[in-house]
Amino acid sequence: MSKLAAQNQFIDLSDYGRPLAKIFANQLKNTRFTPIHVTLLFGISGLIAIFCILQNHYFLASFFIILKSIIDAADGELSRIKNTPSYTGRYLDSVFDIILNFLFLMTICYVSKTSLVFTFLAFIGIQLQGTLYNYYYVILRNKSAGGDRTSQIFEDKSPRALPGESQKWVDILFQIYTIVYGAFDKIIHTLDKDAYKVNSFPNWFMTLLSIYGLGFQLLIIAIMLPLNWIEYIVPFFIIYTSLVFILIGIRKAFIKA
Repeated sequence: MSKLAAQNQFIDLSDYGRPLAKIFANQLKNTRFTPIHVTLLFGISGLIAIFCILQNHYFLASFFIILKSIIDAADGELSRIKNTPSYTGRYLDSVFDIILNFLFLMTICYVSKTSLVFTFLAFIGIQLQGTLYNYYYVILRNKSAGGDRTSQIFEDKSPRALPGESQKWVDILFQIYTIVYGAFDKIIHTLDKDAYKVNSFPNWFMTLLSIYGLGFQLLIIAIMLPLNWIEYIVPFFIIYTSLVFILIGIRKAFIKA
């Protein structure tokens, strides 16, 4: 089952790992492995990538960064295959992502001796980029007939636990999610308050927007590392953040509510 109705599906440049993720998920559908186990596995892959960066093994680091992106898509695929949607998995996945993003950049900062201030700005930039992508994508999914609605446009209260999960853990993870993502959500919502009124976004716009998806961000890092451009990663993402305003401008000018 897709996250979107057929007419709303677009070429997602950040979702290049989806075909392999589907194969991986299908191998697990008749096992005891749950989507949560797969989420933990992508966390391990990310930590291995960080260790490889610290050891200056950039090709191996790139491999595990790409593997992390593939496994990251597999937990959702397994959830859909087993028909076990979960807010616990949804929030845990997002919390792991932001922790790994921070650790990736701090590791790159340490190895490349980049300014800590610039690295922190790059982290904020990466999170704003991903938040913009998720904001528009979640709007599209919620407006799309038959679209996945596990994620809400405005995450303002803890959702009711779905069958098979604990309300306590949903509440705890929601609070953590709100703490680590709340400020970024508010910034993007403030920059484009009326986006949620749009009935649909054209496929070309969503494909353009997908350069801000986490998978594409990690792909950029995975390409720059083996090219020995590690010292340029932080400056790149600071400059890359300027596209936030261009994409919002395109939305306001050409995609009206």
